[in-house]
Amino acid sequence: MSDPIQTRKSDHLALCAEGDVGFRGQGTLLDGVRFVHDALPELSADEIDLGVTVFGKTLRAPILIAAMTGGTDESGRVNRDLAAIAEARGYAFGLGSQRAMVVRPESRDSFRVRDVAKSTLVFGNVGVVQAKAMSTAEVRAMVEAVGADALCVHLNPAMELVQSNGDRDFRGALETIERLARDLGIPVIAKETGCGISPSVARRVMGAGVAGIDVSGAGGTSWVGVETLRADARGDATARSLGEAFWDWGIPTAASVAAIAPKKGTITLIATGGVGSGLDAARAIALGADLVGVARPVLKALRSGGPAAATALLDGFERELRTAMLLTGSRNLAALAKAPRVLSRELVSWLEQLHT
Repeated sequence: MSDPIQTRKSDHLALCAEGDVGFRGQGTLLDGVRFVHDALPELSADEIDLGVTVFGKTLRAPILIAAMTGGTDESGRVNRDLAAIAEARGYAFGLGSQRAMVVRPESRDSFRVRDVAKSTLVFGNVGVVQAKAMSTAEVRAMVEAVGADALCVHLNPAMELVQSNGDRDFRGALETIERLARDLGIPVIAKETGCGISPSVARRVMGAGVAGIDVSGAGGTSWVGVETLRADARGDATARSLGEAFWDWGIPTAASVAAIAPKKGTITLIATGGVGSGLDAARAIALGADLVGVARPVLKALRSGGPAAATALLDGFERELRTAMLLTGSRNLAALAKAPRVLSRELVSWLEQLHT
């Protein structure tokens, strides 16, 4: 009999690499950020500095190859290939949900990347519902097994509700985050999985002591959509119908970042969710993100052309980010965060109403 978690992870990887799982009618709204062109930047392209320090480690660029997979032999190869790229390029790297290695200890090697990413900033990953059922010592052992520098505690109620056997009880999540932030001994990041973080949720998790927030906003991969396609393949009409109704559910990435940024204080704010280009990354940083995560485009490039194709994609990503910085007269990321910009009416409307 096949293992349900292993089957789900294989399905997720295949659908994200090859399936039509993007948001349908909802974009990230990152295209609602228009920079004011600086025709006299008084900069050389060689002067542009992309460096940033996150959780005590200096990155060459503010890029996270974001959490996607783990738990199968194939996902282990993907993790190692992408972690090696992160190491070579000076990026951060995020593991997928480590639930599989807790349920199936024999799968733990699929999450181990330290031999190819010795200096990389590595984020571990666990669902808040699973973390609630684990002692802090058990979570710490899970983190230490992969040598993670920080732990993403992911929040995914919409995705779970579309899974026929998904979680249904989300009580105690904030208390769990507070316990881990206080006792785990490494930075804890509250992370969504494609539906965004609202200002009210941000206030609650910041009050609980998190060191970072990954908004994982709407507009990129719809994990509700992923589960909807899985339900369709299983002939689960009830889950499929629910997923179709909520496929585009969530707060656009740009709105989530911009709404949280003014109140973020010293925490690290990460923009993932449909960041598909270096120009998108520049827009997210201008809105207040410290780090930008890219996931599905890198996975698709890796699957189609191997590490060389994924590296080429990231070369273009960085080139666009550097170009946006020069054309706004931004020598470094701090300057980019202050670059003049014009926001679309839809993005402004989101921000006005999120704060009411």
